[in-house]
Amino acid sequence: MTDLWLPSEIKRKTEGLAYTENSIGMSGAIVRMYEDMVLKIQPSAPWTEREVTILKWLQGKIPAPEVIACGEREGKTYLLMSRVKGRMACDEFFLDQPEQLTARLAGAMQMLWDVDISDCPILRNQETELAEARFRVERGLVDLDNVEPTTFGPGGFKDPEALLHWLESNRPPYEPVFSHGDFCLPNIFLTETGVGGFIDLGDAGVGDRWRDIALCHRSLRDNMNGKYASKKRENEVDRLFDALGVKPNAEKLRWYLLLDELF
Repeated sequence: MTDLWLPSEIKRKTEGLAYTENSIGMSGAIVRMYEDMVLKIQPSAPWTEREVTILKWLQGKIPAPEVIACGEREGKTYLLMSRVKGRMACDEFFLDQPEQLTARLAGAMQMLWDVDISDCPILRNQETELAEARFRVERGLVDLDNVEPTTFGPGGFKDPEALLHWLESNRPPYEPVFSHGDFCLPNIFLTETGVGGFIDLGDAGVGDRWRDIALCHRSLRDNMNGKYASKKRENEVDRLFDALGVKPNAEKLRWYLLLDELF
């Protein structure tokens, strides 16, 4: 896309540089990967502004992209960031080492939870999440083509409104930490020795730790069973709970996975 409009500062910093486009993920964003920078172009939305805010706040706390430049024009947000080290946790290299991968993901999650949240500028608690979910349901923004097959229909919920009502009436106890908000394998970068960094932090903030656990557990399962990867692998994904030192909580896992169906 050589004719793509770019804000002047971003154009100045990237003009003439080689890049590849990364299509992994479900955000609909255009992502240009430069040698040491990433340019993310996506429709303007509340989470795009939150991402800039949280990335600036996270500097020096965890390995996360540094904001180099950002801008907005005609309903699109342009964010130029530093590129984190390593490879996605869903890389074949890590999937072929499931026990080590699980331990590393648990370590990455604990790294987030160790962040001091006393002055965190973004709140993603249950009230905030449910309010955003209601906004999406009332405006027909729920992508029904991208949900688990058992969520709606026979044996499931009648429609997104019915699911939202159930979520509002069945909130589990809240355990606040600094939460990634979308702790899936493509958003966690690992090196051969540790955590390279975290990306796609537009839903990050003070939230329940079980949101991270639920989404990580599902992402591990789907990558190990071949849904996204090229082959099926050993599927002992419940070792994640042992690595985290927690007992599985079916109630919280279900609540946060069902909440995610509305996003």
